[in-house]
Amino acid sequence: MEAERRVGVAMDFSASSKNALKWAVDNVIRKGDHLILVSIRPEEDYEEGQMQLWEVTGSPLIPLSEFSDPVIMKKYGVTPDAETLDIVSTAARQKEVEVFMKIFWGDPREKLCEAIDNIPLNCIVVGNRGLGKLKRAIMGSVSNYVVNNGSCPVTVVKHRC
Repeated sequence: MEAERRVGVAMDFSASSKNALKWAVDNVIRKGDHLILVSIRPEEDYEEGQMQLWEVTGSPLIPLSEFSDPVIMKKYGVTPDAETLDIVSTAARQKEVEVFMKIFWGDPREKLCEAIDNIPLNCIVVGNRGLGKLKRAIMGSVSNYVVNNGSCPVTVVKHRC
């Protein structure tokens, strides 16, 4: 019997990250996997005491039953939307996978690479915003950084126009 896989999906609740989540559920996730949504919050979005506890390792793994609860998620500064909750609830039920969320605070590029090692993930799926060459050069590309610096296989799901 194969060991369980931990499949990460970078999740900021944008259209491109939801597209990446749908793609991961349709193409990567299989029975027995752990689907882990990795959300990166800006450093200023935290309560001082909790951040000090989770600064290095991120939040604990938050099960689907808890991250579906807005009261619980308020303390993390994250509000999952109905579409994302529907996608992961359906995946949990139909594909028989366990779904978790893990939240980090800081630079998304660096924290996604740290998440790969800290969780640890077998692979990660990230969306891209479809930036042009100039904007990507000025603003930087999270997906490009993770592809070049992540320690596991990285799949970039292209932005749909």
